[in-house]
Amino acid sequence: MSMISYIPTEKEYFSIGEVSRITNVKPYILRYWESEFHLVRPSRRESGHRKFNRRDVETISQIRELLYQKRFTIEGAKKFLKQQQKKGPLQLSLELNESPAALEALRHVKKEITDIVRTLKSHQIKKPD
Repeated sequence: MSMISYIPTEKEYFSIGEVSRITNVKPYILRYWESEFHLVRPSRRESGHRKFNRRDVETISQIRELLYQKRFTIEGAKKFLKQQQKKGPLQLSLELNESPAALEALRHVKKEITDIVRTLKSHQIKKPD
């Protein structure tokens, strides 16, 4: 659905110039969309520069698709995004195939949780009848 060329996996925050290159949207348009779409809310550095997170970049890409490919108006895109936000995500998307370290971390967490559940079950206090 999105027109994102590539979001570097090692970065969490992006400058307006980086977002412009990733989404192929001019910086002045990004600033305008920030004022129109409340889902795009970059934080600010002490210097006042915008820091866009991954979710902002994905939202911008979705806005771009709605406006440029699907020919929505600004108001139509706002309504569509608001409806999508109410529905919530269909499923959490995890890109683990690119990171063996992430898979190993998940295996470790799963083992820890299993051990905790096992310990809790073995120490359950039986209630008197």
